[in-house]
Amino acid sequence: MTWTNRLRLLGGLVVVLVIVAACTLVFNQRQSAVASTSAAIAAQEYAVGTDYGGTVTEEYVQEGDSVEKGEKLLQVQSLQLAQDIRKGVVGADTQTSAYDIGEDGFITFKAEVSGTVAKIDVKTGGYVQAGSELGTIHKADSLFVTSNFTVTPRDYGRIQNGAEVELRLPDDRTITGTVKNVSVETNDAGRAKTTVDVESPELSASPSTGITSPGTPVDATLHLRDDGTLAGVTDAVRDFSRQIGL
Repeated sequence: MTWTNRLRLLGGLVVVLVIVAACTLVFNQRQSAVASTSAAIAAQEYAVGTDYGGTVTEEYVQEGDSVEKGEKLLQVQSLQLAQDIRKGVVGADTQTSAYDIGEDGFITFKAEVSGTVAKIDVKTGGYVQAGSELGTIHKADSLFVTSNFTVTPRDYGRIQNGAEVELRLPDDRTITGTVKNVSVETNDAGRAKTTVDVESPELSASPSTGITSPGTPVDATLHLRDDGTLAGVTDAVRDFSRQIGL
C-alpha cells in the first residue's frame, strides 16, 4: 500500500469518526422541551356556602354573569336562623363580606371577590341543606393553566419555577407563560407524572368566558433547564458506569 493510499485511508477513518461522534452527540443530546399530555385553563375558585338550611327565595345572578365584590348573589330564608335571631344567638342586622342577615331568617349571600359566576347549584323555591354549597365564583384576573407532563426523573430535576412555557390556545394563538408551581407522582415505570401550574399575564387578563374560559383545553410546551451541549453524553456515560458497577 502506497503512502498516498495510507493517507487516504487515514483521512477516511477520521471522517468516519467525526461523523459517528456527531451522530452520537445528537442522539444523546438531552431534549430541551417537553410537550404536555394534557393541559387546560383554570381559575381561582371561591365557593358560596351556607351554614343554615333553608329555602331559596331570590336569585340575583345567573351562571356566566360578571359580579363585583359585595354584589348580591342569592337569598335564603331559614327557620333555624329566625329562631337563633329571636334567641339572640345571631344579630338581626349582622353584615359580613360574605352575607347580610335580616329579620325573619333572611340571609343574603354576596360575592366575596369580583369575577364571573361559574356555577349556581340552587334554584328559587328549592331547599338547601346546612353546610352545602350554593355556587362558585371564578375570581377575575386569576386564569392560569394546569398541565400534565410525563418525564424521566432526571428531566424532572430540570424543571424550574419561572421556566418558560409556550401555550397554544384552540384558536392557534400562542402565548407565553412561566412555571408557578410543580407537583409530581412517580409511576411504576419510573416515569415522573408531573403537574405544572402556569401563569401568564396575557391569559389572566383575558375574560373567563369564551375561548379562555376555565376548562378549555390547550397545548403546553415546557422548556427544561439547559445543562450544556455534552449533558446528554455525560448522562449516557454515567448510566453505563452504574450498569457495570463503577
